[in-house]
Parts: sequence; C-alpha cells; structure tokens
Amino acid sequence: MQNQSQSFLANGPDRYADSSLAEMLRAEICSNRELSFLMEAHDALSGAIAKRAGFKGLWASGLSIACSLGYRDANEASWNQLVDVVERIVDSTELPVLVDGDGGFGNFNNARLLARKLRQRGAAGIALEDSCFPKMNSFVGDRHPLADIDEFSGRLRAVKDTVAENLVLVARIEALIAGHGMDEAILRASAYAAAGADAILIHSRKSTADEILSFASTWQNCLPVVIVPTKYYRTPVSAYRDAGISTVIWANHSMRAAIAAMRHVCGRIIAEDGIAGIEPDIATLDEVFDLLRYDELARAEARYLHPPDPRQ
Repeated sequence: MQNQSQSFLANGPDRYADSSLAEMLRAEICSNRELSFLMEAHDALSGAIAKRAGFKGLWASGLSIACSLGYRDANEASWNQLVDVVERIVDSTELPVLVDGDGGFGNFNNARLLARKLRQRGAAGIALEDSCFPKMNSFVGDRHPLADIDEFSGRLRAVKDTVAENLVLVARIEALIAGHGMDEAILRASAYAAAGADAILIHSRKSTADEILSFASTWQNCLPVVIVPTKYYRTPVSAYRDAGISTVIWANHSMRAAIAAMRHVCGRIIAEDGIAGIEPDIATLDEVFDLLRYDELARAEARYLHPPDPRQ
C-alpha cells in the first residue's frame, strides 16, 4: 500500500500538466543572466494588470491572497483556497506563477500534496519557508520559530520527488527574520540545496539590504538567490545586479495599492455625497472591458453563435 501511495503522488494526474510554464519560470530564476522581476498578484484581475504592465512572471503572495479573502497571513486561509486563487491567476494571465506556499501547511505530506495540486492547476513554482505551522507573517511580532533543518529538508525532498522538474522549488530561509544570524542562514541554504531546491529565497526585515548583500557575497551563487525587498525598498536595483542576485519579488504592492485607492475613493464618495468628482480618477468601464478581453467574447460569439452559412 505504501508503494502504491508513493507511486500515485509521484506519477499522479500532474504528470499530464504542461511543463512549459515551469520552464519559463526556471529560465527567469535559474538560468537568466539578467536580474528578473516577479510582480505580486492576489487574484485574476491583479494578475492581468501585471501582465498588461509588462511583467513576465508573477508571485502569488500568501499575504496578499489572505488579505483579499479577509484572512490574516497566519495560515488562516486553507491550502485549497490558495490553490483555487492560483488557478484563476494562471487562467487570466498564462504567465508563469511562483506560489508562496508558506511552510507547506504542515509536514512533508501536506507540502507534497500542496505542490501536486498547484502543479495540476498550472502553477510554475512553489516557495516553501522553513517556518513552523501555523506560520506568522515575517514582519509581524517576534514569534518566528524555525523548523528543524532535517525536517524541513524532508519537506523539500518530498516536494521534489512528487513534482520532479515540473515545478520550480524555491527554499525560503527565515533565519535572518528570526534573528539567528548569517552562519545559520548559510547552513540552512547548504542543507536545502542538498535537498533539491532550485533556488534560495533569503528574507530580511531590516530597513537596509546589508545582510542580504552579505548573504549573497558569502553564498557565491551556489544556487540562484531570490529576494523580497519590502522593507529595504530604498536600495537601488543596481545593488542587486552587482551582487549577482537572480530575482527580485515585488511581493505585496498591488494589494497595498488597491487598499490605498479603494480607501481614498470610498472616503471621497462619503465626503462629497456622490461620485461625480471621482469619475475622472478611476478606471473607465471601457478599460475594464478591455482588460478582461470582452472583444474576444464578441469574436467568439460571431464565430460560434452566428457562423457564416457554408452554402453561401
């Protein structure tokens, strides 16, 4: 029975999934000599906007998706809710999506199940962080216990054995977030590389990029390095290029921009007792229809509802 279970997890329905998106993401993160950017998306609309802006890959942010569902970034949203949102993002953009998988929602078994389901829904990669379940957002409070290195390495191996090369596997290190220092971060990076990770995401809550750049210098690109400069946003991008960093994730900015814009518009409608004043400052309905490709629906209707008579 155990062998049958392992065979199903390794060779189940996801073996039919198209691997082209994973190959595109691997090219962005692992093979591209130029610095790559992934833009946050938390739903189909934000994904479509990011694509229209010119981004070539997306980050399905755990924080942003949780916020959009009305949950806190503390594993309150379930893994199947995450998977459903990712499917809509993939469908709306056809871009490679790297999914913030938190710690995998449990142990190795939960992590490999999540990875398999994400692959079935069209995700291109998954980032797993070495936190304990339930996790807490990296920028909230000081309660950030780390997973045991060997246990988390087992999670990574389980994911790799399940999805093989059909999903890019990024190991996210929270050692600097938890205050354990550079030696611990490097130790964990080496263990996770041995466990099969394709890239290392090193995270920091400092307001400068000093410890991130120190990690990159010490690590020497043993695996590609991915960063999330939410807190050290003043650092010029040229510093990341000089350090040989592979990928920068703009991790929550569409969600935060949406909050600011909606708060502003709602406040103005209340204050102005109407919508005449805000109309010039919001997207037109034509822009909405264009973004969601209503023109494609019109062409499809012409083809399928009212096809030309072949006898004429």
